[in-house]
This record gives sequence, C-alpha cells and structure tokens, in this order.
Amino acid sequence: MAKCDFCGKGVSFGIRVSHSHRRSNRTWKPNIRRVKAIVDGTPKRVYACTRCLRSGKVTRAL
Repeated sequence: MAKCDFCGKGVSFGIRVSHSHRRSNRTWKPNIRRVKAIVDGTPKRVYACTRCLRSGKVTRAL
C-alpha cells in the first residue's frame, strides 16, 4: 500500500546504527496520502506522495 501511483516511490530499507555501533534493519516510509484525483478524465481514489501533490503531477478532483 505504501507506494505512490504516480512516481512509484515506495519503502526504502537501510541499517539503523546505535551509539555503540550495533546495527539493525530499519525502513523509511514515504509520505503517502489517499486522494481523489482525475485519472484518464474520471475522478478516482489514488495513493499519491506529497512530493507529487506539491509539484502538480496530481490533478485533484473537487
């Protein structure tokens, strides 16, 4: 679910490093919003990241 329908941005994986340098896995989740947008001329509920919303890639349906 945590994937933008417009740019494809999804979950990233990495390693959390503590002060004592113990390493464990961690994730970065994108800021995804469920919005009503115009897709192929019809309003539809889609998942979009806030970067696509800000840049104007997503046409919001009112």
